[in-house]
Amino acid sequence: MLGSLTFYRRILRDNVFSNPYFQRVTPPSGERALSAESRLPTVGHGIAGVMAGCTVSFIAAPVEHVKARLQIQYASDKSKRLYKGPIDCCSKILRSHGFHGLYHGLAATLLFRSFFFFWWGSYDIFTKVLSNQTSLSAPAVNFWAGGLSAQVFWITSYPSDVVKQRIMTDPLGGTLGDGERKFARWKDAAREIVRRDGFRGFYRGFLPCFLRAFPANAVALLAFESVMRALPE
Repeated sequence: MLGSLTFYRRILRDNVFSNPYFQRVTPPSGERALSAESRLPTVGHGIAGVMAGCTVSFIAAPVEHVKARLQIQYASDKSKRLYKGPIDCCSKILRSHGFHGLYHGLAATLLFRSFFFFWWGSYDIFTKVLSNQTSLSAPAVNFWAGGLSAQVFWITSYPSDVVKQRIMTDPLGGTLGDGERKFARWKDAAREIVRRDGFRGFYRGFLPCFLRAFPANAVALLAFESVMRALPE
């Protein structure tokens, strides 16, 4: 994902925001921690994040779909489980529903990853603030900006992730023999969450995810930006 993010950042920087009009109306980002994208404004980082999220969704959606179905197999007796493992899960879904079935939940995945706008937009904001208002080194700026922006992302995106999980674990029906499908559309799953748990249901399990977001992404962004700084332009 970070590779496609860098690609889209540079495409937008060189082909969209290099236009004199955009340079007048959008302030550039701080250079100290993101020199390669220093002329890209915050909104550009957000748009690049959405584009990278959409790109990675076409790879991530079937993987997350299979993982979600395997995680809800609670029978202690393995012989009573519908799927023996990820390969068996893929083959059975493909046999019964084709690639369309394997990509079940793609629209929900795309919606969830559209919130990358807030992740990478806020990452740029935190980077500028920490670079300009503190004496932190560039790696430290990347660490703190990466962790804080990831928490912004999960605060804004978590409800859509909950709905995505409901859709991906919804029975596909048909010859697969996993039950009857409940949710024909995204909003049907969202309504069911509200009906059963109220609006609090959209944030069930949020705290562990929120607490994990900072250290995991802070370290990842520190490593990524350090590598990018070491590479030639």
